[in-house]
Amino acid sequence: MTTKLWGGRFEGGLDPFFEAFNRSLGFDARLLEQDVAGSCAWAAALKGAGVLSADERAKLDAGLRTVLAKVAAKPALIANSPAEDVHSFVEDALRAEVGDLAGKLHTGRSRNDQVATDLRLHLRELGAQLIAGVEALIAALVEQADQTFDSPIPGYTHLQRAQPITIGHHLMAYVEMFARDRGRLDDALSRMDVSPLGCGALAGTAFPVDREKLAARLGFESAAHNSLDAVSDRDFVCELLFAASLSMVHLSRLAEDWIFFASQEAGFLEFSDAVATGSSLMPQKKNPDAMELLRGKCGRVIGDLQGVLVTLKGLPLAYDKDLQEDKEALFDGLDTYHSCLRVAVTAVNNATFRTERCRAESSRGYLNATDLADLLVANGVPFRDAHERAGNAVRAALELGVELEALPSAVLTETCGAIDVDLSSELAVDRVLARRSALGGTAPVRVAAEVQRWKARIEAWQQ
Repeated sequence: MTTKLWGGRFEGGLDPFFEAFNRSLGFDARLLEQDVAGSCAWAAALKGAGVLSADERAKLDAGLRTVLAKVAAKPALIANSPAEDVHSFVEDALRAEVGDLAGKLHTGRSRNDQVATDLRLHLRELGAQLIAGVEALIAALVEQADQTFDSPIPGYTHLQRAQPITIGHHLMAYVEMFARDRGRLDDALSRMDVSPLGCGALAGTAFPVDREKLAARLGFESAAHNSLDAVSDRDFVCELLFAASLSMVHLSRLAEDWIFFASQEAGFLEFSDAVATGSSLMPQKKNPDAMELLRGKCGRVIGDLQGVLVTLKGLPLAYDKDLQEDKEALFDGLDTYHSCLRVAVTAVNNATFRTERCRAESSRGYLNATDLADLLVANGVPFRDAHERAGNAVRAALELGVELEALPSAVLTETCGAIDVDLSSELAVDRVLARRSALGGTAPVRVAAEVQRWKARIEAWQQ
């Protein structure tokens, strides 16, 4: 038999359908370890406040750890429990271990501060895993960039070929994105590092609990200073879901780039069989399903964030049952994001750039037109005039069906004026890349330096 934590004034039983509708054990069971940890810390706080004797505290502590061990050995104990939520389950299971003493544990606390504490403890652990996942992805991208720091590939704006860049430069762009994501996760976890335990339902606890000591016992930086805010605050849920959502947008952008790169039209990249699938109808197909799923799941995580935001927007202080709805969206969003990080690392490690094709395609299509204009500027031509002259040269090259560096001297002089430059050398793709050696540029020497900088940063994270 399970005990209702809110009985007493109620005589009739719940409608069976509503009782099932009201239950949250199906998704908050994952907070079991945190609920036990919080309960052990609360027992110690009650002992310090004179509510429990040392013997009672020891029995409760041992009983709680036994509950945890039994569920670990037999998960069906919680999976098949009729309890309303994880808190009810723990109290019922504890009563089976220590008898009526279990009823003293809830003195001075509420499920409101209890669940807020459990959730923060759980997210502290999950957040660390997410950060590790982002770091692993950054490391995989940096390793790829180290191998391709000097390999040309067409760069795009408006999905039109624009200028040559290096493959390594492309990869390091995503390193910058995911590094910001790591920072957002870290920042959200830091702001979340406040303990609500001991705030009760909304007004605080009536017992002389040392909440700062209690917070420290649970590893929190501090204790919440306002009980109303502490039990109703879900900013940390939104912040973590936002950090996950924006990072998923970055994963989706990477996926979109690489789906195109892997197409026959581009042919810049190939995925190994480990992260690609075929067609049930067309035998020749090799589909980049891993990347397409990363792109597709982005909307799911963003939807989870929107669901929580809309749930919170009209809630009065303090706790409302609506807040039960935060967990399914939160767990789904962060679990999905965590899985996507793992798949992204696998996909990066199973992607091979076709460097020869990338180089060949970087040397055609007038991607060096800007460099022709820059060479004219170096010869004293104002940039606006140089831009127009280079454009005229491109039009002439199109008519002749040649690249800029192959323009006949007479045509070059007619379109650009006299220019004492060896275009075959100065407009070659390697020279075009090498000129962009300023900070942030795509020159191989600059990309190589960025790779080494990031390797040092990754090593520091791992220490």
